[in-house]
Amino acid sequence: MVCSTVLIRTNKRFFSCLERSVPQRASLKKCTQRRRKRWISNLRLTSGGTKRDNARVCSDNFLTGKNLPSLKNLIIVNLILLQKALSANVVSNYHNDWMFADECQTDLTMVDLTRLEDAVKDYTSDICGLREKLQNTKFTQETFQDNEKTKFYTGLPNFLVLMQIFQLCEQFITVSSISALSKFEQFIMVLMHLRLNLQFQDLAYRFNVSTSTVSRIWLKMIPVLHERLEFLIEWPEREVTLSTMPMSFRKAFGSKAAVILDCFEVFIERPYNFLAREQTWSKYNRHNTIKFLTGISPQGYVTYISSAWGGRTSDKQITEECGILNKLLPGDIVLADRGFTAEDCVEFFCASLKTPAFTEGKKQLSAYEVEQTRKLAGIRFHVERVIGLVRRKYQILQSRTMPIGHVAVKSTDSLALVDKIAVICCALFNLSESVVPLESC
Repeated sequence: MVCSTVLIRTNKRFFSCLERSVPQRASLKKCTQRRRKRWISNLRLTSGGTKRDNARVCSDNFLTGKNLPSLKNLIIVNLILLQKALSANVVSNYHNDWMFADECQTDLTMVDLTRLEDAVKDYTSDICGLREKLQNTKFTQETFQDNEKTKFYTGLPNFLVLMQIFQLCEQFITVSSISALSKFEQFIMVLMHLRLNLQFQDLAYRFNVSTSTVSRIWLKMIPVLHERLEFLIEWPEREVTLSTMPMSFRKAFGSKAAVILDCFEVFIERPYNFLAREQTWSKYNRHNTIKFLTGISPQGYVTYISSAWGGRTSDKQITEECGILNKLLPGDIVLADRGFTAEDCVEFFCASLKTPAFTEGKKQLSAYEVEQTRKLAGIRFHVERVIGLVRRKYQILQSRTMPIGHVAVKSTDSLALVDKIAVICCALFNLSESVVPLESC
């Protein structure tokens, strides 16, 4: 026997209305039985009603459109009734009939509820604190607004300079919808590797990516930074040099000091090729190295950086072949350290080379040589500070051996990766305050 609801829909379904046994507490079972009687009394059934085995009720008589197990149906019915009660503004009646009756489905008291509310507030406060700490561990623009953090991780003086460099490179940094890191995070990752020489595995843990992702970003970002920052290493015009000449240089050499030359070496892994192994062996450091020639202005900035040469190459050969002498003007004075024997090369360009005098083969230095050496000793202090700061600030040039893959020149490129790294480090160094005190200018 079925209910007398008129069949209007073609997708109407019929269900048995026999009572099902679901494990329940006594109070909940009593509530369910009362509501079931109320529901059955509203059905228009004939010939025995729901007592018959073949009694069927159509889906129109269920709130969900189908017959669910009693316990699940009870939950859904309560939710639907609550929604209806809220829309009809009869919440109080609903609470009285279903939620706060003796048959309520909870044994919690108001004290328990208050205690739970306090616990929720505490947990919410803890979650907010943890979110703030998590945000501080991320490498985003907001976390780098602290100038001390910017200086530690990038070597740049403050956040403003960092953002200027990022905006200069941003349009050349590529990301996609599946990229693990944003443009800023990729930029910061490369600067951190230059600054602290962190291993790729360390960076992978910090940025929550794989080591292969770190390596791919590194190889992609170095050419971008080199292309966008190499203009920061510029040979100044003579008028500019004269107008900003530090007083210590002006007193010692007048207004003709143009550049201070010096070389520094970077340790590399031992090459597999025997010829390359011989060319990079440094007798001084007893290690395979590559050598860079740097030109430093009297103001304390790097104005020239050569490509990498084998550690066995002499300073004189690098000076002759790297092209720095072509930048000299007649009358310029070039300052260098003891042992820099390139006087004839410098004089060919109508310039002069000043180096500390040797005592080798002499009982003592002449008065003139002593005076010149004393002047150079005061000047060399600034040069050593500049070169030392470049290498200490960007430890990729100092702390560990450079991978041999960075030294090789690809067929599609004119410079090795290590050449670009050296240019980037010197360019970033030029953005910092000069090591020459302002009062000496």
